[in-house]
Amino acid sequence: MKSKILFLFLALCLLAAPLLALAGTPQQKDYLSALEADKIRDAETVNERIRLFLTFADDRLKKFQYELEHPSTNRHGDMLNSLLNAYVGCVDDAADLIQLGIEKQDNIRKGIDLMTARAKEFLVVLGKLSADGPELELYKDNLDDAIEGTRDAMNDAEKAKKKVAPPPIRRKN
Repeated sequence: MKSKILFLFLALCLLAAPLLALAGTPQQKDYLSALEADKIRDAETVNERIRLFLTFADDRLKKFQYELEHPSTNRHGDMLNSLLNAYVGCVDDAADLIQLGIEKQDNIRKGIDLMTARAKEFLVVLGKLSADGPELELYKDNLDDAIEGTRDAMNDAEKAKKKVAPPPIRRKN
């Protein structure tokens, strides 16, 4: 009886070991390539990570526009929606980094300014797509989510500007 219980316990441990190993490893975002994830991981400052996420968001938006102009023969709608979802993921992660930087009291003024400026640029492009984008019915819901997510990120950045302390003023002795 004890040997059966011991055997079952050991079998359970062997089956659970791979799951525990996966739980300890950080998850790669499914919308980032391995190279992009490495760049984020290797970035030394929060400002640099914010810049990278916004660069990746811009890249996804440009790929989306290219896909609209040059539709692929298979899975065109899926490609458009996945690019919009990836764009929103990058913008959301940049906004999350701003909040994290505020909590840690890091100097993230550059990241906040970059988020504000880039979000305005992104909203112009997204607004044009919403008004007269080709094949709008294929990606309308995700486009609306992208516009809302970008507005939220921009509003959060505007609020963060007020929370971040101004740079120190050096006085002459």
